[in-house]
Amino acid sequence: MNRNEMLKTIAQDKLWDLIIIGGGATGLGIAVDAASRGFTTLLLEQQDFAKGTSSRSTKLIHGGLRYLQQGNLTLVSEALKERGLLCKNAPQLVHPLAFLVPNYKWWEGPLYGVGIKIYDLLAGKLNIEPSRHLSRQETLKEMPTIQKTGLRGSVLYYDGQFDDARLAITLAHTATHLGATLLNYMPVVSLVKKRGALQGLIATDTLHKTTYELRARIIINATGAFCDTIRKLDQTKTPRITAPSQGIHLVLPRRFMPSDSALLVPHTDDRRVLFFVPWYDHVLLGTTDTAVKDIKLDPKPLEEEIEFLLNYAQKYLTIPPKRSDVLSMFAGLRPLIKAGSSKTTATLSRDHSIIVSPSGLLTIAGGKWTTYRKMAEDAINKAIAMGKLPDRPCSTADLKLWGYKANIQINDPLAVYGSKATGLKKSLHHPLHKRLHYLKSQALFAIHEEMAETVEDILSRRTRSLFLDASAAMEIAPWVANLLAKEKGYSKEWQKKEIHTFNELAKTYLP
Repeated sequence: MNRNEMLKTIAQDKLWDLIIIGGGATGLGIAVDAASRGFTTLLLEQQDFAKGTSSRSTKLIHGGLRYLQQGNLTLVSEALKERGLLCKNAPQLVHPLAFLVPNYKWWEGPLYGVGIKIYDLLAGKLNIEPSRHLSRQETLKEMPTIQKTGLRGSVLYYDGQFDDARLAITLAHTATHLGATLLNYMPVVSLVKKRGALQGLIATDTLHKTTYELRARIIINATGAFCDTIRKLDQTKTPRITAPSQGIHLVLPRRFMPSDSALLVPHTDDRRVLFFVPWYDHVLLGTTDTAVKDIKLDPKPLEEEIEFLLNYAQKYLTIPPKRSDVLSMFAGLRPLIKAGSSKTTATLSRDHSIIVSPSGLLTIAGGKWTTYRKMAEDAINKAIAMGKLPDRPCSTADLKLWGYKANIQINDPLAVYGSKATGLKKSLHHPLHKRLHYLKSQALFAIHEEMAETVEDILSRRTRSLFLDASAAMEIAPWVANLLAKEKGYSKEWQKKEIHTFNELAKTYLP
């Protein structure tokens, strides 16, 4: 992917089949779907790809046991099907992960066991592996640091794990290889209409301070939690459709849960399930569910959310983590769709909705990472049904994503690149930092091949350094800034400003 080449493409006066606003999971999925059907496709992202919600998930590709509890079998079935397709089409990024659901009361084993068997059945032929009961002794062998007092046993089942930001970048690679044009740092500032019908939009390249007027047969608003902002560019008085919810995660050293299995707590005080997930030799703890009004690109964990997670960690782990043990913490916004009678965002569904305005703006909102492919298929099918695009079938259910490689070693630092790992320069095969598994060659690859423009792009999303260990990320920021400056011809003053900007952000990831 080369940003300068992409800019040359949009400089031409052409009519695009579609322009997608938003470079998160949904927008990138739509770009892959559209390009695979042969449509001329342009995607514009206001910041970096997956800058928002799509890099801040619990790193799970799953059906959603919470939605099974709520009786939403349709959503769970759809998500489990998509989980199976992702495991098949991107094994370098999505792999099976065992989960333990602990039983501390006599009735929990039978209850959870039956529910999870239904989960297995809904997955059908795409199920990963059958669930089963573990005795107390087997549970302790699988997870030595689980709270032993009152433990009767557990139910073991399987779901999928992935690296969300890396899947987003992989979708970007896939879309561009299929002929799509993608641009980050290109916010849409206004929509262009003729006699009330949407004709195009105006966007600004914030890196070069250049404005472009672009035309398309249809414009798709796939901006997640920001979808109402784009809808108001279309209709200033349109009612808000999202009810955003904030979820946070804490990252702990692996010693708190030295297991290859994850732990699921099926009930919390805010009616959510809680996950303790092994991730890149760390432990990811989350998540919360807090209704918020302000939509921010960099939401911050609230004090009560941090305490909530630490309190639950102390209940379920024999080594109680303290605030000082947290290596990094981050918050993300769920783009939930409003429900009239819902009193809490924890009860809102993760179903997606498609809304078409009188001018022809197509908005897709809601959903979750697991169902991104189905959301994309539905969005393009809707555009076809509107008569905006010719009828062409969807092929993404069998489309192997960029870098596809089976039988991958998931502990390999370069596993996420799959078959493309050979493209990384071996001359920089040295660790970025002694506490992280990333290599310096990955930073260079991000600049040359993945449209990384800032230190944050490299340390937050091309690698996950900031999310895994904020202090370590701050220590390597000067080296990354120097590399960027050298490769792009930037000044020492730019480097200094870039390091300061990143460090100010990284401080908010520290507890």
